[in-house]
Amino acid sequence: MMGLLSLLIPLALPITIFLGIYLIGWLRVLSEYERGVVFRLGRIVKEPVGPGLFILLAPPVIDRMVKIDLRTIALDVPPQDVITSDNVSIRVNAVVYYRVTDPVKAVTEIEDFAYGTSQMAQTTLRSVVGQGHLDDLLSKRDKINEEIKTILDSQTERWGVEVSNVEVKNVDLPESMQRAMAKQAEAERERRAKIIAAEGEFQSAQKLTEAADLMEDHPIAMRLRYLQTAVEIGVEKNTTIFFPVPVDMLENISKSFSKPD
Repeated sequence: MMGLLSLLIPLALPITIFLGIYLIGWLRVLSEYERGVVFRLGRIVKEPVGPGLFILLAPPVIDRMVKIDLRTIALDVPPQDVITSDNVSIRVNAVVYYRVTDPVKAVTEIEDFAYGTSQMAQTTLRSVVGQGHLDDLLSKRDKINEEIKTILDSQTERWGVEVSNVEVKNVDLPESMQRAMAKQAEAERERRAKIIAAEGEFQSAQKLTEAADLMEDHPIAMRLRYLQTAVEIGVEKNTTIFFPVPVDMLENISKSFSKPD
């Protein structure tokens, strides 16, 4: 008996150290933004663990944990080749912001929720953009973003993933379409310029007609305008020679050449 104890005593310290290290390996620490989905003998523990310190039983033989990040993730959707409903070929990309709201579903309902969300975002982007016109994509981007978000969120909800926002970033047009749109914009600007100039001429003609009617009712206004014009012509350092002629004289000359009835 004493001989057996003499053999075990030297082994006690190494065995204790080994067991201590092994038991420390059961400890896990999760950050505030992390949760752990634990499988115990293949069956999932209903409530995810964390944050903080907790114990797994003999990992990975009895317990196995899958760590889930609860922070919002920015997913960059690669450029997609799309043909719009008005037969314009474009390349469009977007960014999707999503987060895991149910860690258990994110682990059990889909093999890789990040990859699944990425693929769903690509197909949804192509589908929504392909159903609209190019003008809607350029001028009503907020509406398209909201439509993509609604569809994508409804598809990923069963995976425990919530889509918070979708933004279409770039729309690449063919060079021929860019030239055509530039010509259209230039023609539109020229049309507006001509309309504005025509409206200005019309308003000017209206004001001149009103001024002529006013001067006809008040002859003295014509003389005052005549004197004002003479002052404007006779400004300093002007080489124009101006001979003032009384308006009454011009009226008498005009009456003398007029034919009697």
